[in-house]
Amino acid sequence: MHSSDDLIQETQARANAMAVYAKTKIFYISIWFWLILGVECYSGGSNHVLTIKTGGSVTIPCHYDEKNPPQKKYWHSDITPSNIYTNTTEENLSVIDHPDQSLFTVTMRNLQNKHTGGYSCVVETEGLSTFIYDLHLMVQPAPDVSVVSSSVSGHEGGDVSVQCFYTSGYQNKLKQWCRYKDQSCYTVGRTDTSQNPSVQISDDGRRSFTVLMTGLRLSDSGWYFCSAGEAMNPVHLTVSEAKQVNEATDNQRDSSKELLTVWLPVSAALLLLLILVGVIFTWRWKQRTKQDKHQNRERNDSRTIDAIYSKPEDPVIYNTINDECSNDITYSTIGDAPGSEAKPPAGGTVYSTVAPH
Repeated sequence: MHSSDDLIQETQARANAMAVYAKTKIFYISIWFWLILGVECYSGGSNHVLTIKTGGSVTIPCHYDEKNPPQKKYWHSDITPSNIYTNTTEENLSVIDHPDQSLFTVTMRNLQNKHTGGYSCVVETEGLSTFIYDLHLMVQPAPDVSVVSSSVSGHEGGDVSVQCFYTSGYQNKLKQWCRYKDQSCYTVGRTDTSQNPSVQISDDGRRSFTVLMTGLRLSDSGWYFCSAGEAMNPVHLTVSEAKQVNEATDNQRDSSKELLTVWLPVSAALLLLLILVGVIFTWRWKQRTKQDKHQNRERNDSRTIDAIYSKPEDPVIYNTINDECSNDITYSTIGDAPGSEAKPPAGGTVYSTVAPH
């Protein structure tokens, strides 16, 4: 039989063993927890690597809970470290709150290699700070992922297209089009019946993939990002109401009407002026034609008269009169040729010649 001391010692040993076992279990659970947390943190960080060209700019959206808006919002930098609160504008940094959209934006300009590092969007509620978005910013001469324009727009019911470029090292990486607000993503080559069929993604397999959004709705407005692997780049989409498009069309029509109202009288006046000039020109041309005809007729008459007066003189017709009572013959002029004056034979005087029989 065991004595009471042995029982006490055995009980203590068991208690110590249980304590050691509990501590060991807690230790391994803690390690497992931190490993999982670390993997999640690493995974989250790897999905938010923002690549920007050297000297370029970027705007980053930071969404917060719209049902429980925080008292403070700020941008945290791991490089400095420093906190920049909302509604702050500096030379190359702006942090602006947009409470109507339940987000604040961070705009960084003239980015250089020294800006490469970790950043966070942080909100503070009742003295408790929460990191709502983490990213790693990489400033590169040739960004791994880029877009032509970080801001696109469309109208309700219309379409919009976004082209996302990637470098050769990301040809075989997963390409996605995601929304910042809820982190919902559309993936190249995958079809999910729960996703919006109006979003289509096509990859050329070389250097870019294209996102086409059709049948736009007002609720589609917001921030999105292109991603290839872990690299990403933000894009802001603005969808305007359809009636605004109609109003713009009406404004164009009104402008056209105003132009028509102004130019119609001017055009009529110019037309009348052209008609008047044409009439005057035609009248002067007819007058000139008549004058030329008259002058030509006068020239022709003058030539006819000259021709008449320039004909050779007709000879004088002489008549022989026989005098039965005498044998003398008398010559005398009795007529002239038409169109010429009578001229006597060679002496220039009228004479009679009496010839002996």
